[in-house]
Amino acid sequence: MPAQQDESREERTERLLRELPKQLWVGGKQRPAETGKTFPVRNPATGDVLVEVSDAGPADGARALDEAVRVQEKWARTPARERAEILRAAFDAISSRKADVAHLMTLEMGKALPESDAEVAYGGEFFRWFSEEAARISGRFTPSPAGTGRILTIRRPVGPCLAITPWNFPLAMGTRKIGPALAAGCTMIVKPAGETPLTMLLLGQILTEAGLPEGVLSILPTSRSADLVTPLLEDPRLRKLTFTGSTAVGRALVKQAAPNLLRMSMELGGNAPFVVFDDADIDAAVDGAMLAKLRNGGEACTAANRFHVADSVRDEFTEKLVARMSDVTMGAGIEPGVQLGPLVNSDQLTTVQGLVQDAIAKGARLLLGGVAPDGPGHFYPATVLTDVPAEARILQEEVFGPVVAITGFTDEDEGIRLANNTEYGLAAYVYTRDLDRALRVAESVETGMIGINRGVISDVAAPFGGVKASGFGREGGVEGIDEYVETRYVALPVP
Repeated sequence: MPAQQDESREERTERLLRELPKQLWVGGKQRPAETGKTFPVRNPATGDVLVEVSDAGPADGARALDEAVRVQEKWARTPARERAEILRAAFDAISSRKADVAHLMTLEMGKALPESDAEVAYGGEFFRWFSEEAARISGRFTPSPAGTGRILTIRRPVGPCLAITPWNFPLAMGTRKIGPALAAGCTMIVKPAGETPLTMLLLGQILTEAGLPEGVLSILPTSRSADLVTPLLEDPRLRKLTFTGSTAVGRALVKQAAPNLLRMSMELGGNAPFVVFDDADIDAAVDGAMLAKLRNGGEACTAANRFHVADSVRDEFTEKLVARMSDVTMGAGIEPGVQLGPLVNSDQLTTVQGLVQDAIAKGARLLLGGVAPDGPGHFYPATVLTDVPAEARILQEEVFGPVVAITGFTDEDEGIRLANNTEYGLAAYVYTRDLDRALRVAESVETGMIGINRGVISDVAAPFGGVKASGFGREGGVEGIDEYVETRYVALPVP
């Protein structure tokens, strides 16, 4: 599907939806669901149906797992360099089709086109990164301390994997799992979110065109997640589950996966604090707040959720942030100049509205936004609340929307205590000019990732993941491939 340089947005939309794979991707080709059922994928900016895609069920999952098991050993024995070249070719293809992939992503998820462009660049990088890591999976050879033998360790792929990906980053949440799995020599089944399966189906086509053998990767869109996933988790041939999504669903999946003792990695919910100390560069903090809050329209697990600002600078920070948020342009993501697209669906809009209304009812002051516009689409404006009381739900629950909730604090200890006052521990943001304070806070805040004077922390070369109720395991970085290999020990005699 080569992009046409002179085509209009409407023409590009029509071409993409016409040429896009719309059936299940199994064995390197499109296949209808066993039942023949389909389900609609809607444009969140209008509510209109974009296309109908095949609706996978238990029989389709079994067929995909059969394929994964059939080719697992052959794929594991494929030289690492060959696996790497396929990933690199897929990276090149994603880069060359950036305009098409970003346009499709905006159509199904709603985010502003510049956000989709950034995700294509970020998501594609996981294939390049793990193509480079594929040839670096190593073991060790050492004498035993007692001198009675030699210790040889080797690392082998864990085997067939199931990846369950969310709707907020339709490309990157897939490539962050598929990249290391394929690099390590694992086969994989991907169940994309029902709201956003189109980008993943296109990725399956790209990987096949890049040379990925049949059966190594299957993509199964479904409107009936439990019906598809439960039998797969019960099948002893599946050896790993990787999931990105809510903590509630993650807990349920851990229970389901426990009987077969599956390897698991879970990137779950977040409730990121954004802490501004009294010595911070306020202009820089406002710049960082715009990035940490409005990236992906606020629909990101790393999005800043609770803004804890030192009392002595709270008025200045709030005034400047409100001014910046007031300038945000909201509209359909594919329209030029739009910075804030719609929320993904009506349920998410209802959630965000409910959290804002609850905070106001409990005493928070609304400084900006707070009212969804009339008309089609799931739009919610950039919103700022201040004086948010501790009992407000918005300080305890993940917002997943463009809402800033500001509270104050008096000293460093209170700032740290407020940052840690949550069951979650994915990401945190801290603004201070004091290096000693930055190091103290970084060691005290209970999160898997922390940004110091930075509003964006995601990096392909860094380990991504959380602690506490935000999950376990790491994606990206040199650590990311460890989730897809197991270590074996070989005891050797003294030569």
